[in-house]
Amino acid sequence: MKTKKSALVTGGSRGIGFSISKYLAKAGFNIAVNGMRHEEEVQSVLEELRDLGVEVLYCRGNLGNSEDRLRIIQQIKNNFGQLNILVNNAGVAPLERNDVLETTEESFDRVLGINLKGTFFMTQMVSQWMIAQRKIDSGFQGCIINISSVSATMASINRGEYCISKAGLAMVTQLFAVRLGDFDIPVYEVRPGIIETDMTAGVKAKYDKLFEEGIALQRRWGQPSDVGKVVASLAKGDFLYSTGQVILVDGGLSMGRL
Repeated sequence: MKTKKSALVTGGSRGIGFSISKYLAKAGFNIAVNGMRHEEEVQSVLEELRDLGVEVLYCRGNLGNSEDRLRIIQQIKNNFGQLNILVNNAGVAPLERNDVLETTEESFDRVLGINLKGTFFMTQMVSQWMIAQRKIDSGFQGCIINISSVSATMASINRGEYCISKAGLAMVTQLFAVRLGDFDIPVYEVRPGIIETDMTAGVKAKYDKLFEEGIALQRRWGQPSDVGKVVASLAKGDFLYSTGQVILVDGGLSMGRL
């Protein structure tokens, strides 16, 4: 019996990450869910994924911590023995939205430590493992999918550290797409727009009004499922000849208009 492919979704227990986990499970991938909450706090999430007929592993840890990253990968090796898909979804917003003239070093280090540094070194570690798997099995299929944001190119002066982290992640995608090209391991960037999640709950009234006024071509909030479906399609190999590319999931928000 052929072993099921497996996927690691960082920040995979809520919001966009949970939707990604669900659509990958529906596509038949065993799922390693990374999150910061204790496992007993996410039991309902894990059971919902298991009900889709796949194995589910919970890997608690902070991506910004090197020991946590090592432990997460070791858990996956011990339980699944392989990793085909890495979805770098984990990310944090600033605890306080401050003008760039008021941004603190503490907030800058926290946001970039998780969103950019943690993601870079997780990608580095998984890339090394994927290369090793490819050398053992020429039929190995894997890919890396980075969940970025329109904030990679659209400036928000009250959360500059977040924008910088996402702009950096765009280059991480390109760097690893180039490096892994020889091994036929594609790397993609999925760039969501304004998605209705816990992270955006505090600005819901603001964006409800902006959608009504036409901030995006499609006058509605993006849903986590809009992102989950795209990631599952990439993971299944529907875009194997598109490595290094950005897939916008923003309802036309970032399209230039006169």
